[in-house]
Amino acid sequence: MAVTLKDVATLAGVSVKTVSNVVNGYAFVKPENRRRVEEALAATGYRPNLGARNLRRGRTGFLALMVPELSIPYFGEMAGLVITAAQRRGWSVLIEQTQGTRDRERATVDSLGPHLVDGALVHPEALEAADFPAAEKKIPMVLLGEHAVDVALDRVAIDNVQAAHLAVSHLVSLGRRRIAAIGANPKRGTSSLRLAGYRAALADAGLPSADSLVEPVAKYHRAEGAAAMKRLLAQEEPPDAVFCFNDLLAVGALRSAAEHGLRVPDDIAIVGFDNTEESAFSLPALTTISPDKAAIAEAAIDLIHSRLAGTESAEPRSVQPPFSLEVRESTVVS
Repeated sequence: MAVTLKDVATLAGVSVKTVSNVVNGYAFVKPENRRRVEEALAATGYRPNLGARNLRRGRTGFLALMVPELSIPYFGEMAGLVITAAQRRGWSVLIEQTQGTRDRERATVDSLGPHLVDGALVHPEALEAADFPAAEKKIPMVLLGEHAVDVALDRVAIDNVQAAHLAVSHLVSLGRRRIAAIGANPKRGTSSLRLAGYRAALADAGLPSADSLVEPVAKYHRAEGAAAMKRLLAQEEPPDAVFCFNDLLAVGALRSAAEHGLRVPDDIAIVGFDNTEESAFSLPALTTISPDKAAIAEAAIDLIHSRLAGTESAEPRSVQPPFSLEVRESTVVS
């Protein structure tokens, strides 16, 4: 037979209301009463009925997280951090992988509503403004990452232009003068921003920005990075440094450099982006831009919570978490 609040109250010698206050996390409970209730909860094995609690509040207890590819470490790591941040607010997270196609992203956004989730965190690759109007009025929605989509939604993203500028400026400070970029892709919003930061840093250093040094990719995968690096190294005047738009591209570039007999960073320096776990364990360890992923997750969950609580203004908010450059062996000789 299921243990009830009344059973816990009887064992603790307090009122049912006091037990309810402890279970729901209310602060104004006498320390002695809280201790007795917590001991009674442990002794009885009482578990709150979250479904009933959410029903009373008019909530589902779930959030949605839409990402392009969980196989890309950045998105896998972000998913874990979002789940942790959501759990602290009492939410579980439903994850949808879209492969970055507009049809899949649009179908996912269209399916979201208050019958399914309380809010959504969306990292689009292909969505356009016309894909949002119906969805944005149904539930609180937060865009993750910088995107050119003009919609009145809360956003959480680092400054990708400044982050790329920092990465390339680091290479310039090491005396590198022929700096290439791997990752150009007009279908990815962050790609154009990182490319802009790359070019701005070169301009600030008085270095030319040659189109021949910018390698496009279809996907941000290791194989694409390796193939792009091979093309760069086949040039009559190959680069002495490469800025890759994510860590997977950089790991692929490291592989191609090794296959060509080049020493990293002696012959060529390489910088990645995202500071995924793999970057610290590549050989050599990868210098990379490190977004504060935990802060991104926390900010997004806080925005959803604030919207549901009615404490935010109607105007959309934009939160810009910090980032840093993690300098490792791929640019600096240890």
